[in-house]
Amino acid sequence: MKPITRIHSRTAVLLDENIDTDRIIPARFLTTTERAGLGKFCFNDWRYAQDGSDNPAFPLNKPEAKGCSILVAGRNFGCGSSREHAPWALLDYGIQAVLCSEIADIFRGNALKNGLFAIVLDEAEHRWLLKNPGIELSIDVREQAIELPDGGRIRFQLEPFARHCLLNGVDQLGFLLQHNDAITHFEQHQEKAA
Repeated sequence: MKPITRIHSRTAVLLDENIDTDRIIPARFLTTTERAGLGKFCFNDWRYAQDGSDNPAFPLNKPEAKGCSILVAGRNFGCGSSREHAPWALLDYGIQAVLCSEIADIFRGNALKNGLFAIVLDEAEHRWLLKNPGIELSIDVREQAIELPDGGRIRFQLEPFARHCLLNGVDQLGFLLQHNDAITHFEQHQEKAA
């Protein structure tokens, strides 16, 4: 995982509410434990027409959404099953951050553990972002703030451990490995005491 200190992008908007993990990546594509390549299946049943061509009605297929790495989604994003493939697919697709007023807890945990920034906003801020697609935002992980085009800021909360892991580019295992010497010392001390 790469360290994430700042994300700068235009926003793409999915107005739909209750976008579940099966909508993000359908269950039929969960046949791998590899993260690479899952982006082509992200929002598969929305993105593609029955003949396999791009569905022009899908918001992320529109020209103005191309290259956007910040997704503003309708309320209750990531509900449903706890598949870790959902954040993997979004990251492989090019989404680095999801902004919403309500994000399912398990999805949010999986997202943050894998370097997908999942930010919960208050209702008024969320509604404003939904109504203003395509704006340029900068997300500052260290400051826990989203910088708006007019210079305003939206503050957000991030648990300290998730913030540490994002800023340092480590997952939970990487964090433990950073403390391997202290763990080994503790274990040796415990063996001597037994």
